[in-house]
Amino acid sequence: MISQFQNLLSSIRPVDISLAASVQARLDDLTKPQGSLGKLEEIVMKYAVATGTADPELSRKKVFCFAADHGVAAEGVSAFPAEVTPQMVYNMLGGGAAINVLARHAGADLEVIDMGVNHDFAEHPMLRQCKVRHGSSNMAEGPAMTVEEALQAIMTGASLAIEARKQGYHLLATGELGIANTTPATALYAALLGLPVGEITGRGTGLDDEGLLHKAEVIGRSIEINRERSSTPLQALATLGGFEIAGICGLILGAASVGLPVVVDGFISSSAAVVAMKLSCRVGDYLFFSHLSNEQGHRAVMRKLGAVPILDLDLRLGEGTGAALAMQVIEASVRIYQEMATFSSAKVSGKND
Repeated sequence: MISQFQNLLSSIRPVDISLAASVQARLDDLTKPQGSLGKLEEIVMKYAVATGTADPELSRKKVFCFAADHGVAAEGVSAFPAEVTPQMVYNMLGGGAAINVLARHAGADLEVIDMGVNHDFAEHPMLRQCKVRHGSSNMAEGPAMTVEEALQAIMTGASLAIEARKQGYHLLATGELGIANTTPATALYAALLGLPVGEITGRGTGLDDEGLLHKAEVIGRSIEINRERSSTPLQALATLGGFEIAGICGLILGAASVGLPVVVDGFISSSAAVVAMKLSCRVGDYLFFSHLSNEQGHRAVMRKLGAVPILDLDLRLGEGTGAALAMQVIEASVRIYQEMATFSSAKVSGKND
């Protein structure tokens, strides 16, 4: 599997920045003052360059929600018990979760990916069975996953993106669910970006002050226990991550390998994006960070990456909710670019010289 992984990384090509001139020329010819649509113009520029065409299409969209359980939940780092993970999967499969509503509103398809939930589900048309294991191990006692398990999850996510490309999707979004998953995400940020654990550890599902201090202690202990096994981004993902985080990382890498842009959700999904960006420096050109999470630490992460999320709505639910909302902004940007009249076609006078 390591050779397949290396082939995946080597297949990620840099975007063709030579397209920027023709995209900018059309933007400047639209019937508006140049630059007056602000970030919408920046978004369509990035989207066009990532897709490799100055005439991009955006109609088919898909949200992948990756689900998994975490052994570190045994440390009491979440305000909710681990059995909520499969319960929320069932809620999602029944159409009752926030992401169901927002994906429908965005006109995006939704698929739930079981990467490592500690429960066996029956077949369901919205559920993809990709379980690596029934939950990760407790990272406060040792590695959460083996490197081989992390690679399996990555390659599964990559295959989903490549399949989506073949099916004609134009834009993908990441989502996740898994009790205690802000804990591994925070550990990955600390290990890979050098951010202080105490400053980026948040309350997750609603920890009190005592619970917050305990969570930070567990994260620090997990990093220290696994330090010697975490010298590379892949090893850090294996020791400190989770199956859904690895799956999202793979989706991002796979999408970049076939020129398919990805909208990254919030705090958890961004940790997978960080791993992917550490594995391939070219990945960032294919990513849109959807929103600034209300989860403590996300602002510091975005600042460290030099990223400006599209939305800031104090969201902290996960599931892909922020990504589904941001998809609509991206689609609006592309529609403006494609459907607005130009000065030349509308015979509208341009700016005075």
